[in-house]
Amino acid sequence: LANTMSSYRGYGLSMGTMITGWDETGPQLYYVDDDGTRLHGRYFSVGSGSTYAYGVLDTYYRPDLTVEEAIDLGKRAIYHACHRDAMSGSINNLYHVTKDGWVKIHAIDVNDMHYEYLEEKKNAMSSS
Repeated sequence: LANTMSSYRGYGLSMGTMITGWDETGPQLYYVDDDGTRLHGRYFSVGSGSTYAYGVLDTYYRPDLTVEEAIDLGKRAIYHACHRDAMSGSINNLYHVTKDGWVKIHAIDVNDMHYEYLEEKKNAMSSS
């Protein structure tokens, strides 16, 4: 993908994507953009709402997250990107990739998530 995108450099394309998979050393994640840049990392966010997602990821990511914690973190990062940025869409699609393939965790409307998190915030504020 990086080689393909490099051949389109200078054409005015705007694209950013993440490629994930599993090899003999474990899980792998790459970011590839429209200039053909390819970066390897632990987490990435792409798109116009990515700064909001990065705020969540940078604050709460730990290398020792359980699967459930990682799913919750991904869900919250996507929620914040979509809720704060109107161009990011309204559906939170979340997948879990393992050495055996991928599993779709959910496809949830961000508006429904908003009310779930609002209730969570109210409960946390009333208990403090």
